[in-house]
Amino acid sequence: MGKAKRIVMVLVSACLLTSLAGCSHTHTTKHETAGEYVDDSVITTRVKAAIFDELALKTFQINVTTYQGVVQLSGFVDSAENARRAGEIARGVKGVKEVKNDLITK
Repeated sequence: MGKAKRIVMVLVSACLLTSLAGCSHTHTTKHETAGEYVDDSVITTRVKAAIFDELALKTFQINVTTYQGVVQLSGFVDSAENARRAGEIARGVKGVKEVKNDLITK
């Protein structure tokens, strides 16, 4: 029984150390809370829907990612006007703090 108890203690200690190591972070790394992640997901969905509702942009593959309220648009459109319009639509979505428009005109 002594050997089994030691094995259990080692396993429990390993689990505790692993969980503590997972909680540590550096101050230079940006982290999102669960709430921020959910908010960003909602913003991304709203921006995608708003762009899809725009008839001129509906046919293009426009990728939308959001991190801490900053929306990044990427992909290809057929004109500078459509790239500008996509950015304008994204800026109008509730919760968007900034838009990084990286759309490329083909």
